Amino acid sequence: MTSDDFRALALALPGAVESSHMKHPDFRVGGKIFASLGPDGDWGMVKLTPEEQARIRIEEPGVFAPMAGAWGRRGYTRVRLEAASHDSLRHALFLAWQCTAPKRLRREFEG
Repeated sequence: MTSDDFRALALALPGAVESSHMKHPDFRVGGKIFASLGPDGDWGMVKLTPEEQARIRIEEPGVFAPMAGAWGRRGYTRVRLEAASHDSLRHALFLAWQCTAPKRLRREFEG
């Protein structure tokens, strides 16, 4: 996968918009970040629950790893784009979107 693939998958989610912080792209829903791309474009980040992070790391240890420090312990997960498949990245982004999207938007999407 590439940073362009990551971007397209993130923006395909309901209500998702691209913004930026710290000089690199992020993806938001309801004004909150659910994913971002690293400044060099070879990795991304998805905001998961710690439980989802643990599960996804077991399923694909070469693709997903916790971010450093307290961020990683809270579920922020690094994605190695070159190792990620389309399906695993789409699933991780969807989980991150679900963790972040307002309840109203999640209900509309599920309904």
